[in-house]
Amino acid sequence: MIFIVDDDDGTRDALRVLVESEGLDARDFASGRSFLDGVRPAEGDCLILDLNMPGMNGFEVLEELRRRGLRLPAIVVTAEPSSVKMERAQAAGALALLSKPLAVDGLLALIRRGTTPGD
Repeated sequence: MIFIVDDDDGTRDALRVLVESEGLDARDFASGRSFLDGVRPAEGDCLILDLNMPGMNGFEVLEELRRRGLRLPAIVVTAEPSSVKMERAQAAGALALLSKPLAVDGLLALIRRGTTPGD
């Protein structure tokens, strides 16, 4: 299961369609809190997580997963990348920080890396 967390409806829908077109199951959420409250992250294979969301941002979601002892592979996405955000994402255990608009091939490669057993 690929979890998608993004407050933008269009982005969330497009990511879900992309993931499902690759034959993978996807479940999407409009906020970090709804994701944390609505699923068992340990049952997921990979997380695509928007960084800038109202309420609880992507870093806070990653920190809460870590606090719970969960190591769900995460791909962080943002429209406003920076070296500071990249470093913080890596420190939080993210596979990568990608810039929006997303390069589909790169995103799919990271999803495959995140869903490969043993990674």
